[in-house]
Amino acid sequence: MNRSVIVPESAEHAELRASVAKLVGAYGHTYFAERSRRHEQPTDLWSDLGAAGFLGVHLPEEYGGGGGTLADLSVVVEAASAAGCPLLMTVISPAICGTIIARHGSPELKARWLPGIADGSTKMAFAITEPDAGSNSHEITTTAHPDGEGWRLSGTKYWTSGIDEADAVLVVARSGSAGSQGARKPLSLFIVPTHSPGLTWTHIEAALVQPEHQFTVFLDDVPVGPEALIGEDGHGLRQVFSGLNPERITAAAISNGIALYALEKAAAYANERSVWKGAAIGAHQGVAHPLAECYIAVTQARLVAARAAELFDAGEDAAEASNIAKFAAADASLKALDQAMQTHGGNGLALEYGLSDYWFLARMLKTAPVSREMVLNFVAQRSLGLPASY
Repeated sequence: MNRSVIVPESAEHAELRASVAKLVGAYGHTYFAERSRRHEQPTDLWSDLGAAGFLGVHLPEEYGGGGGTLADLSVVVEAASAAGCPLLMTVISPAICGTIIARHGSPELKARWLPGIADGSTKMAFAITEPDAGSNSHEITTTAHPDGEGWRLSGTKYWTSGIDEADAVLVVARSGSAGSQGARKPLSLFIVPTHSPGLTWTHIEAALVQPEHQFTVFLDDVPVGPEALIGEDGHGLRQVFSGLNPERITAAAISNGIALYALEKAAAYANERSVWKGAAIGAHQGVAHPLAECYIAVTQARLVAARAAELFDAGEDAAEASNIAKFAAADASLKALDQAMQTHGGNGLALEYGLSDYWFLARMLKTAPVSREMVLNFVAQRSLGLPASY
């Protein structure tokens, strides 16, 4: 399958994509699928990605990164996914946590955490969602109270990915010492080592087939020092959004990579499979046209994702583009995967063909990290100027 020339790509990005594809392709879908079914960490692949400089490609050079851009990281994430290894932790540890620390952390925090995130020797989880707050970060009830020596964190987080394999978790909490900011409750961000006393978690049983587990996290008067605070007390909302746009952009990259992977498989099968009168099934419009539509959809999704990363890297408002990119990519990915499975007929459900085990991951990306309904709310209000619905 030819890759689109419509989506702009520099020579540097083309070289980066090829390098990632070569590294990840040596592991491939079989490696990822085996570890996903056992919920085992893809340790070797993660270490190799870190050693090659791919995980920290967007982080500052003085802290072990490549000094590149979010667009660079998006290429890495999409290429890895297209090679059969969609790694959710690339969205969480380097994209969200790494970006927030690089932009708002103290020099001490950057020196402590960024080199490990960049080379893959350290992973960081992200805890924002709560059982009763959902997507509404303004209703977060996890609190951080100063205790004279630092802070004490108490509360519950929900659907926190990969905390069992992380060295620390970036926690979004209400700050008890910060003053009120209108109707919105002030937030602060803290880096909490996962061995901290009072920090526990329980596994959420889910249909997802991926290496990462999901957890409910409990913070029971967890002590952290003053150095754990990222940026200024009570100004966490602005800091959070410097991580949420990269989250949406790299989540779109995973979805787009899955779509490219699925279409590659489908095109190869449709060219080889022959049923009627010796003609390849791809010669029939009933097979070819749906796949062509999927290709058009993912090309459009990749275009807006590239634009979102470009805006973010330029320091411009990337919220609209990031949300639209995530929305479009999730829909395109699910449609492409479904059509690829349909192209394979019954074989689409056979694990050996490497499609069906991506279904729940692709479906999850339609709901998380931000649901399509919340994206539609954002576009209705911010892009169209319609009245707020909530």
